[in-house]
Amino acid sequence: VQLLESGGGSVQAGGSLRLSCAPSQYTISRYCMAWFRRAPGKVRERVAAIDQDGTTNYADSVKGRFTISRDNAENTLYLQINSLKPEDSGLYYCAADYGFWSCRRRQYTYWGQGTQVTVSS
Repeated sequence: VQLLESGGGSVQAGGSLRLSCAPSQYTISRYCMAWFRRAPGKVRERVAAIDQDGTTNYADSVKGRFTISRDNAENTLYLQINSLKPEDSGLYYCAADYGFWSCRRRQYTYWGQGTQVTVSS
């Protein structure tokens, strides 16, 4: 299973981006999925997750600004990012899994290569 992210870029603080994640060969509705980010010098952080039933979960640092969604017809996962801050800069990855316990624990087997987000003040 391969995941391909897109939509990253360089924006000014307060701007918005929409990240996309498309799998190479599976139907995303069967999978739990998430977006992670890694900022320079920091550990990887899960920013948003969506389960197979559509339940979402967000890191406190992004609540109210980030929205994770899944378009089953387009077979694509999205992350809408609004009110961007410089501390949101980093490499954003999408991840996926389908196992019951993996999804319940939000532990993911499949990862993309990431898309870079850079926010300037």
